[in-house]
Amino acid sequence: MLKKYFAIGAFGAALAVALGAFGAHGLKEVLSERLLDIFETGVRYHMYHSLGLMLVALLADRLGESKLLRTGANLLVAGVVIFSGSLYALALSDVSVLGAITPIGGVAFLGGWGCIIAAALRSSEK
Repeated sequence: MLKKYFAIGAFGAALAVALGAFGAHGLKEVLSERLLDIFETGVRYHMYHSLGLMLVALLADRLGESKLLRTGANLLVAGVVIFSGSLYALALSDVSVLGAITPIGGVAFLGGWGCIIAAALRSSEK
């Protein structure tokens, strides 16, 4: 679990940096301030949860792998794809109905963190 999820998180963080630079330099003159803010929110949550995924991988190495940790990690990945992905699509297309998808990603984030909390509390490691 450590190598796989750490690598996914690191890749996600690198992608967030690239998308953030694209937004700041490539989209600044193209998007309205409102749409650029939406794009930047996607990048911010993308980065937070990519770093979080890397920490979860390290936690799994410390506490041992568990179904709860793996489920939590998978939910964080799904949250990035759904939450940030829908915000990127909304910002680039200005199709407002895409905003209805974003809360599904938020629920995935919350579920992921809930699983991670439960895994930490259930661990016999001190």
